[in-house]
Formats: sequence, C-alpha cells, structure tokens
Amino acid sequence: MRFSGISRVCGAPRRAVAAGLAALAVGAVVAPAPAAAAPATCQDVYLPVTLAGQQQTVFGHLCRPDRPTSTVLLLVPGATYTAEYWDLPASLGLFSFRGALNDAGYATLAVDRLGSGRSSRPASALLTAITQAGVLHQVVGRLRAEYPRVVIGGHSLGATAVIVEAATFHDVDGVLVAGIVHHPDPVDDVADFLTALYPAALDPVLARRNYDPGYLTTAPGTRARAFHSPAQPSAAVAAYEESTKDAFAAPEAADGLGVGVVSPYTILIDVPVLVALGGQDELFCSPVPLVGTDCSSSAALYAQEAPYYSPAARLRTYLLPGHYGHSFNFAPNADLFAETVVQWAGHLS
Repeated sequence: MRFSGISRVCGAPRRAVAAGLAALAVGAVVAPAPAAAAPATCQDVYLPVTLAGQQQTVFGHLCRPDRPTSTVLLLVPGATYTAEYWDLPASLGLFSFRGALNDAGYATLAVDRLGSGRSSRPASALLTAITQAGVLHQVVGRLRAEYPRVVIGGHSLGATAVIVEAATFHDVDGVLVAGIVHHPDPVDDVADFLTALYPAALDPVLARRNYDPGYLTTAPGTRARAFHSPAQPSAAVAAYEESTKDAFAAPEAADGLGVGVVSPYTILIDVPVLVALGGQDELFCSPVPLVGTDCSSSAALYAQEAPYYSPAARLRTYLLPGHYGHSFNFAPNADLFAETVVQWAGHLS
C-alpha cells in the first residue's frame, strides 16, 4: 500500500512532488544551491494501519536526503509531543534532529503516535505501549519496501513503544532509546511529573478536540518543570511548547513504564542499541546512591543499563553534557546528540 500526503521541499515554498512507484517513493528535482548541499525532500504522509481490527491512520513526515541512501530512521515522539519534536524551529534558536540526520545522508520518518497530532484518535482504552508497538511494526514493514536498513528511535513514552516493538518483532536494524532508562527517580521528580497531568478535555488548548477522559496532557504552566528542568526555556520556547502540546492515552504510560522501564524486556532486543539521556534529566538522574540513575558520566550510565541488554545489543550509552533535562532536543547543544546518533548509525551492520 502506498503512502499518500502533501509534499513539499524543506526550506522552500510548498510544491508538487511526483509520487513514485515504490511504496515510499517521493520524486523531486531539486536544483543544488551553490556551494551547499541541496535541501532534503520532504512529504507529509498518511499511513493506513489496523488497531484491534479497525483501520486507523498514522501521520508521518518523511524526509529524504539529497543523495541515495539505504537507511531510514523511524522517529517516535514522547507523551504530549508530536513529530515536531524531531524538527524544532530554528526561528526560536532550536535544533532540528531531523535536519541533521538528513544532512548526514539518512532518510527520516517522524510520526505522530496514534491518539496524537494528525494521526487517528481511537478510544484511549485501545492505546497501550504494546498496541502502539504493533502499529509501529506495520510502519516498519512499509519502510522495508524501499529501505534495506530501518532504525527505530523514540523519546520518552515513545521510546517505551520502540522497545516493545524491537524486542517483540525483531524487524529493525538498530534501536535508539532516548529519555528512557531502567532506574527512574521516584522520590520527588516522577511524582512531580505525574501531578502536572490532567485530562486533555479540560485543557484550554486541547478542549475542542473532543478527547475522551482517558487522554491526558500537561496543565498550563507545568511543561518547563516537567520536561526541561533544571534548564529554563526562554519565554518564546515556553510559549511554543504550550501552543503545540498534545495529548496521550493514559494506558500507554501504564504498560510503557511497566514493560519498557521496570521490566528487563529490553534483554530481547537483538540489534545494536544506543541509549541517550539528558545530562540532568530529573525524571531519572539522582545524586542519591541506589536511587534513580547515576548521570555522572556516560560510563556510569552504561554500568547501570548494561545488565538489561544482551550482548547482541552492543549497547552504547550517551549522556548529553550540560544541565538540560528530559526533552533534551531543546538543549542548546542538542547537535552533539545528533552527531552521536549519526556516528552510531554509520557503524550498524
């Protein structure tokens, strides 16, 4: 089945891009800019999937580099974020992870999880990390129609679905786990995050979207504390965060945390894994011995995570230097994270 959508060339006005014959093919002629690489060619796509026997649609933003590639990264955002998390606006001084991967020669497909953004919104009771993983498995199958190598990556709650997908279906060539490790800090920070959540139906930004009571979002004014602390985003970034926030289904968190964080289900992943964390992610990092995660170094992070992965995972860990918290794609030095992913992906086999 083919993708359909609205095509555009990144960094240029929206224009027609011819549909190719392959399931994912998007054709375009892009005139190379003098002394610079041509921009990636991007297309909004709507992917038919099934959930509990019902047809749904996953929205994705597919971007292809200016040269042939055999590798695509399927990118899944976390709770209350959409595909935009991977392509933050430069106008606010933020960094595009998607753009960095395309510049390095990789294709990317950033998606909205079911229940969020422009994807279908089924009953919240149907959405768990396990069912989201089944949907991602269908997306991976479509990507395989064009790309010999598929890497799946997720941030936060999205990473829990990615873990379940890779450990269950064994259909990808690498796994990026960002913002999720096996030792959360339960003393203060997880509790603080949970108190920031309330029904999306009550939210002034989201109330008109007719969410059922099982969909949650962050209360106004809580995102800086929940996702960025100890860093303090600028007023403009905070406004962007509030205006673009989305929702997630509560059952996703229940089994996502249970399977992806508490349990050792990751031991079943049999392809290379990169685990990355913000340098001071307050949901996980803790200075208290034996409580939470030791974020003093990437080596310390590796020592805690390695028992949860098999030798086949060839585990690598990365701790973004500095003082940024959970949503570290917003960090001023987020380019260092992207560079690490590019280098890691280049050594997959």
